[in-house]
Amino acid sequence: MRGVILSLVLGLSAGMACAQEAADSVAPEAGGAGVVVTSDAVAAAQAAKAAGQPVQAREWMVAVANPLAAEAGARVLRTGGTAADAMVAVQAVLGLVEPQSSGLGGGAFLVWYDGATGEVTTLDGRETAPLAATPRLFQDDAGEPLGFFEAVVGGRSVGVPGTPALMETAHRRWGGVNWGSLFDEAIALAEGGFAVSPRLAASVARDAERLASHPVTADYFLPGGTPIAEGDRLQNRDYADVLRRIATEGAEVMYHGEIAADIVRAVREAANPGVLSALDLAIYAVRSRAAVCVPYRDTQVCGMGPPSSGGLTVGQILGMLNGHDLPGPDSAEAWRLIGDASRLAFADRGLYMADSDFVPVPVKGLIAADYLARRGALLTGDDALPEVAPGAPEFDHAWKYGPGADMAQPATSHISISDTYGNALSMTTTIENGFGSRVMVRGFLLNNELTDFSFRSHRDGRPVANAVAPGKRPRSSMAPTIVLRDGKPVLVVGSPGGSRIIGFVAKTIIAFVDWGLDVQQAVDLPHLVNRFGTFDLEEGTEAEALAGPLRALGYEVAIGGLNSGLHAISIGPDGLRGGADTRREGVALGE
Repeated sequence: MRGVILSLVLGLSAGMACAQEAADSVAPEAGGAGVVVTSDAVAAAQAAKAAGQPVQAREWMVAVANPLAAEAGARVLRTGGTAADAMVAVQAVLGLVEPQSSGLGGGAFLVWYDGATGEVTTLDGRETAPLAATPRLFQDDAGEPLGFFEAVVGGRSVGVPGTPALMETAHRRWGGVNWGSLFDEAIALAEGGFAVSPRLAASVARDAERLASHPVTADYFLPGGTPIAEGDRLQNRDYADVLRRIATEGAEVMYHGEIAADIVRAVREAANPGVLSALDLAIYAVRSRAAVCVPYRDTQVCGMGPPSSGGLTVGQILGMLNGHDLPGPDSAEAWRLIGDASRLAFADRGLYMADSDFVPVPVKGLIAADYLARRGALLTGDDALPEVAPGAPEFDHAWKYGPGADMAQPATSHISISDTYGNALSMTTTIENGFGSRVMVRGFLLNNELTDFSFRSHRDGRPVANAVAPGKRPRSSMAPTIVLRDGKPVLVVGSPGGSRIIGFVAKTIIAFVDWGLDVQQAVDLPHLVNRFGTFDLEEGTEAEALAGPLRALGYEVAIGGLNSGLHAISIGPDGLRGGADTRREGVALGE
């Protein structure tokens, strides 16, 4: 069966140049509905995913959360574009067809491997807090934290979007295709309409009450008061107009002029209004930051540093495990080691990690080999650690912080791309909670990213590192990652999932490096995640069989849905293999 599927994939991939453009992927039906006309390449990729097999390719590959976005990226790569070019096309389509997860109104982190130089660099397109924000932004009059959705819905939670600026920055540094052409598929789909996917329809139905809180948002997702349904043909001419402006004038139109003014007006006039200003948008800048790289077995695992906690926490988990052999994925002992390493890393995350432009973060100390060896030595035992506490990494200087109280939610998307020039791109992109702030302007949703800050500014008389401050970027758990062996990329991976992203990505790397699974198997492996003591096991999977053994080791266990959206590409001497999470609608396409 494996050979049949892979032969089918390779044969159909070779014919992708003849596949229809993404703009033609929706055919109108009577009554305004639409039906997806799936290309042969997408059909082959979906068949491979359903069979648990990776898609294979020789030259390039893109793995993303929606087939229409994958086709847009494939068109760019097929015609000689770089991974940075393809990312722009992919993100433009994702913001249309998967608006609950990412878009122009959000932010992103990008990890880049340069095929020409061998360098790994990162771009920080995280949202920033308005200059008028205070540490009590998410507290009531008595100084107590607001409820999560009290804070989220409306303008209060909106930070300055970073995604448009990041798209343009990446293209200027690493792109090779004309900027304007990268928006063609997204514009055509927005104007001509696309078929609402099952996941988008289900998301709208679940969130209908909150979506109804903003009139513009309600008109789009709940026309006539009825939630859009699977297969409906949805058009977004406002979004097409914005993309056309970005294509011809650049991302600057999002930060100056009438579009920027409309964003500010929407935030300030929304229910639960925010304090965003024109100046906040005008001064926004993408930051180029050093990658966080940690040795693991015979690899180097490189990810995003602060303000993301993803690269540091994934790196800490793996670094602590370096001194331990991991039995197979059906072993409770393996998950004891992984789970307690995660708990120790999350203890450090809660105390030390935040926007390093505002607070001193001991990045080098947290991933120093001797520090991780000392923390890893705590794992030598037979049972769950009875308690964990933050360690004492080396600081060049330090403040005495207290642990925060943040409530990151799992509504994000991930893009993995490898191009014909040897470049690799891993980018996690988000508007935070599903549908963000629920405030829509000019066809796109605005983020609620400020709720990734701690709602408490102080704890036990000490300031919290991740407290709100003017111009500060909230801590994130996003963990776009590129794994290197002998200086060359062997795995490109990332996921949505709130703070569980860290566990999802660490598990996938372990499955690939330690257990020898291919990317599709590694992505599909059942989830077991431990952040704060309780072991979360993915319901309906083989993970449930470990509930008893983990309880016997001293853990509390919770069984429930763990909806990742992992997209991964492995790179080796025999070519590329792509894996897309069966828990979502994504695919991997390649030639």
